[in-house]
Amino acid sequence: MDTEMIVGCHLSLSEGYAAMGRRIGELGGNTFQFFTKNPRGRSPNRPPEPEDVKDLAERMRRGGVILPVAHAPYTYNPCALKPEVREYTRDSMRAELTFLENLPGALYNFHPGCHVGQGAEEGCRIVAGMLEQVLWEGMGTPVLLETMAGKGTELGRSFEELGRIISMTDPGLRKYLGVTLDTCHIHDAGYDLTDFDGVLREFDGIIGLDRLRAVHLNDSANERGSRKDRHAKLGEGTIGADTLIRIAHHPLLRGVPKILETPNDEEGYAREIRMIRERETNEAEL
Repeated sequence: MDTEMIVGCHLSLSEGYAAMGRRIGELGGNTFQFFTKNPRGRSPNRPPEPEDVKDLAERMRRGGVILPVAHAPYTYNPCALKPEVREYTRDSMRAELTFLENLPGALYNFHPGCHVGQGAEEGCRIVAGMLEQVLWEGMGTPVLLETMAGKGTELGRSFEELGRIISMTDPGLRKYLGVTLDTCHIHDAGYDLTDFDGVLREFDGIIGLDRLRAVHLNDSANERGSRKDRHAKLGEGTIGADTLIRIAHHPLLRGVPKILETPNDEEGYAREIRMIRERETNEAEL
């Protein structure tokens, strides 16, 4: 398996960390994503068994799993209007990042949140201030801001907004920040993925390609610029399988994990992982 193509899907944490590491291999992938807790609730997961975490860490050390992505719940809002929501988000993220030090090589992804009428500039400032409270010198887990579709008052609807958050963060802590590029989200935000070279040039000019650390590879049920955010299976949306597979194999994204978040069961994820890898096999035979 070519380790330059790092591809996988979102998995459930219900059976533990080691089980996710085993299952992604069975599905044909070498990376995966999981929610750190219930994505739409506040109930914490049961404390993980130390041996379970060690098993996954050992699998990562051997190269069986590469750069797994821990995804923060949707209930977090770093720039909420209510102080108690911001405090809950801050404390939860800090605890999760502390835990992820047990999985060297993992990535941490979160949504920048909604400014709920405070304005995008103020929202970016609040998010940057919160990041300064959860990041620390010497930490091992990169923290990734996700590109968003721009529903309502969502932050992250443009590369400029994400770049603003990063630039507002303490210079000594910026090195721990990166970006997850979600193909459905940026399509719905108005970016033209048929000109992906142009998209990457724009990203590089505003944020820098060195900060592009993960890709959510999703088709979209909506037209470009809709700002709606509804994922579709590869080839069943308005982006199309050909465009998404070309993105997965783009030479500037070698070594960047591609995570499928399409509306699938595990059999569907295995099929989409094969779709992506088939091009890899076909090109090797030419």
